[in-house]
Amino acid sequence: MLDILVVGGVGVDTIVRVPELAIGEGDSLGVEPIRDYVAHTGNGVALGCLHLGLDTRFIDYIGEDEQGALVKRHYERHGLDFRYLISPNGTSRSVNLVDAGGRRFSFYDYRHDPELRMPAAFFGPHVAEAKHVHVSIPNHTRDVLEAIPEGVTVSTDLHGWDGEAEHQKAFALRADLVTLSAARLGSNPEKAMRWIVDHGRASVVIATDGEHGGYVLEREGALERYDAIEPVSELGAVSPEWADWSPVDSNGAGDAFVSGLLWARSKGLDLAQAIDAGRVSGAYACRTEGTSTSLIGEELMSASLAALRK
Repeated sequence: MLDILVVGGVGVDTIVRVPELAIGEGDSLGVEPIRDYVAHTGNGVALGCLHLGLDTRFIDYIGEDEQGALVKRHYERHGLDFRYLISPNGTSRSVNLVDAGGRRFSFYDYRHDPELRMPAAFFGPHVAEAKHVHVSIPNHTRDVLEAIPEGVTVSTDLHGWDGEAEHQKAFALRADLVTLSAARLGSNPEKAMRWIVDHGRASVVIATDGEHGGYVLEREGALERYDAIEPVSELGAVSPEWADWSPVDSNGAGDAFVSGLLWARSKGLDLAQAIDAGRVSGAYACRTEGTSTSLIGEELMSASLAALRK
């Protein structure tokens, strides 16, 4: 059995490093080298889980294009079990601006046909092998939600949902574990989180808020806030990677949080420890340039969690 099947969410990020997330005067700006990275949400979750030692498979659409070839080469190097179908419109892409503090803004090019759906004949055998299925929110994964059998746990990440947009609602209602960004939830994140718990099947909803930490809501529980970790002061004694940590690039940090969370849940750790694993993995992902280029391993994760519990 697979520990985790990740469904959907691969593409290529073109990252442009800029002094700040603003358009300056004039019509051009000299920048650091512009680079392409295999990226997007399913990619980060799948690679994160793989490097944490989980038996992981990833399925999605790519194009018969340069970006699709880049994806396949990347996964061969990592040893990720990747199965795919060809999209006639090509591989999804993004252009991401990243400022000097590691914050980013993304221009997302989904590019698949709005009517494209992953066929059951393709995804069904993979779902049948999985203990847990993480369904990313690209539109073509929608039919997978209803086909996952009872007894198989489901997670999803709603990303920058505002609590109102219809696109994410089916994903929010089907998943047992829901994460999302707090970026568009305004001053009352509990409203959207409570809606998910009240109308869906999720036992836990987590809204991440970057360097400010995040929020967690359990079924029948009250909204609680958690802090982001301070890597140097809290984990600097664990390894050199933490001792000289600084935020370089936040691309992939949310996906890393999810992978840490899923790893911890698969190990039977409690919710507080699972959130710690997400915080550790998310912070670790920010330490190098590029999307999902710093992937924490199980040994360092375990040592980091032990340090946080001292």
